[in-house]
Amino acid sequence: MRRLVAATLLPGFEGTTLPEWLRARLADGLGGVCLFGENIVSIDQLRALTDAIIEANPLAVIAIDEEGGDVTRLFSDSGSPYPGNAVLGRWNDLEATAAVARDVGRQLRRAGCTVNFAPDVDINSNPNNPVIGVRSFGTDPDAVAEHSAAWVTGLQAQGVAASAKHFPGHGDTAQDSHLALPVVDRSIDELRERELKPFEAVIAAGALTIMTSHILLPQLDAQNPATLSRRILQGLLREELGFDGVIVSDALDMKGASGVTGIPVAAVRALAAGCDLLCIGTRNTDAQLGEIEEEILAALSDGRFDSARVADAAARVHGLSRQLAVQREDMPVAASTADPSIDLDDDSIADVARVRGAFDVQPGAENWPGRGPARYTVMRMDSVANIAVGAARWGPFAETAQNPDAAASVAFEGQPQIAFAAGDALDAALARETPVLVIGRDNHLHAFVREAVDALRARGASVLVVDMGWPADDRRYADVATFGATRLIGRALLSWLREEES
Repeated sequence: MRRLVAATLLPGFEGTTLPEWLRARLADGLGGVCLFGENIVSIDQLRALTDAIIEANPLAVIAIDEEGGDVTRLFSDSGSPYPGNAVLGRWNDLEATAAVARDVGRQLRRAGCTVNFAPDVDINSNPNNPVIGVRSFGTDPDAVAEHSAAWVTGLQAQGVAASAKHFPGHGDTAQDSHLALPVVDRSIDELRERELKPFEAVIAAGALTIMTSHILLPQLDAQNPATLSRRILQGLLREELGFDGVIVSDALDMKGASGVTGIPVAAVRALAAGCDLLCIGTRNTDAQLGEIEEEILAALSDGRFDSARVADAAARVHGLSRQLAVQREDMPVAASTADPSIDLDDDSIADVARVRGAFDVQPGAENWPGRGPARYTVMRMDSVANIAVGAARWGPFAETAQNPDAAASVAFEGQPQIAFAAGDALDAALARETPVLVIGRDNHLHAFVREAVDALRARGASVLVVDMGWPADDRRYADVATFGATRLIGRALLSWLREEES
């Protein structure tokens, strides 16, 4: 029974090589590992790590969050080379969406990863959502459903399992479930008309796994967030929608899941509710996994739930692993390149002019005097990114860091830059007597960005505000909205600033 319990656990860990404690647990049947940006230095190092994991346990799940956009692990140090879901949704080209997913899958196969916690199929119906935003394909349920299915099909064609998230929909929230328990007060009929449509589409497309959300839907289950709700996982996802693949919990170290009870009790409740694979979080330890195992075994002993549920979960995880192992044999991939970010199978998905076409440019912004060869001051508004995005390089700063000698970068990198930290930054920017370029993400959600922009405008500065997140409907703090902050989108923004032909 302890070995079956172990098969349901998916921890993270610290470091870039396989720790001995984790190697031993994998050999004893641990379900797998979840990789984060901090575990990755290079593709070659990552492949050595994933080979070591499979050597320790050939049935191990090797999971990663590579959404092909702002949430990236493979490219956290360089910035993602893809346009991201929001831009793909604005293109509304299903083949382009599938092409991105195929390329992501190819990169993950080369790296040795087997499960990708993507795509994000949430409908971003609330522009104040602090955690979804540009990770979403958009606001129209039918369009999001179509792109979600295309992404799943493209990824899984490369032999990597998709994990559509976050069931039953995290788009209509104004809170981050990493930090709190969001509430979505929608009826089941309302959910069927909107949030559930993308999940129906990915199930029909053959998604092998679905990830849960730590959100409370009081009209479905007033007591338990979705991850911990048998009514939502067994009743809605399994019975009504007919999903028979692996149900993966979102990370149990998030406040929305374990903020009250702690991770071990949350693990018991998630398994009992119907989760098959428990994503624990990052930087987990041997002692922590031991505590989780002991709590689950104690719950089985005192009758909180039945051992058949653990056996079923372990069987689903092992079945997925065996299926993916066969696909790895049947679908060989080419050797890794030194820089996968410049080795895309389909160049059209990295077309700068096409990315620029997805920008929302407000009337008059094209005439900002800083465009072209003019000088300007850059105010980089570095808000704290949500935990899902993490510390990945973003926007034009990612492009100039990786490509300092390119003609595309020199004009921008040569401008004076001020990373906004305090009010005196405004004085410094104005003292330069040049136009001011303000660049941030989700500008309307951050008071310090709003206040800085308002102050610049009040003092007569010639200011252009770029929002590389999901902008507010009124566009007050988004003269240019790029709908993403990947390295590719940063390159496109530089092109727009230089007034290049599009």
